[in-house]
Amino acid sequence: MADTKGKTELSAREAILETAANLFFREGFRAVGVDTVVKEAAVAKMTLYRHFPSKDDLIVAYLQDTNEKFWTWFDESTAQPPDQPRIQLIAFFKALEKLVTSPQCYGCPFLNAVVDFPEDSHPGHQVALEHKQAVRSRFRELAHQAGAHTPDVLADQLLLLMDGAFMAVRMYGIDNPAGHVSGAAETLIAAQIFD
Repeated sequence: MADTKGKTELSAREAILETAANLFFREGFRAVGVDTVVKEAAVAKMTLYRHFPSKDDLIVAYLQDTNEKFWTWFDESTAQPPDQPRIQLIAFFKALEKLVTSPQCYGCPFLNAVVDFPEDSHPGHQVALEHKQAVRSRFRELAHQAGAHTPDVLADQLLLLMDGAFMAVRMYGIDNPAGHVSGAAETLIAAQIFD
């Protein structure tokens, strides 16, 4: 009996998190209230608060879950060929180009978080900043491995390019200027990494 209850609780938590993820991603963090999440997830408000004591806790859980999914996507997009960091960087931006021209993409949840919560003390802002710092570090690591002349500069340029692509899809929809982001990335990479 306890096992069944555990599965039900897990299912309720997953339903709440998935519902909140869809709503936050499409409509924004501030625009979505707890009552909307409860209604859309078809759970009791007490169930939501049992798993997420506050809306901020729900936001942080969503961003942490999204962070894990992002890194899985990042690793999959750069998996082949192994040990060729220049090609891996280009592969990432080709995957990004595909993502930001798909109807399922509404931009970057982490950028959306810092727009909705500009105060750096907000937990959502903090999770978003940590995510972006980690992406920047990964770009720097790959740029260094690829032999970039100035890996820090290339990493910063690629981060700005990625974030610009995410903002372009949020602003313009699927027919947006980020449809050419992989070519821009290749140009930046070629300027830093010589064959």
